[in-house]
Amino acid sequence: MAEIKFEIKEKVGAISQSPKGWSKELNLISWNGKEPKFDLRDWAPEHEKMGKGITLSIEELKALRDLLNEMEL
Repeated sequence: MAEIKFEIKEKVGAISQSPKGWSKELNLISWNGKEPKFDLRDWAPEHEKMGKGITLSIEELKALRDLLNEMEL
């Protein structure tokens, strides 16, 4: 399997942290040298490992924001 390269361009913020120290974070990440996208996933404390996540373009992130703002919580 090919190595996945990533560069965290901007750390937006952490949403939660597990007892084992992993944190669910929203970051702006460039995957394999491509245009950066917003990324939501779990990260090990030093970002040496990651869990599954989702990547969103700015348009998709705005659409998600709008959907969340419409929710009755």
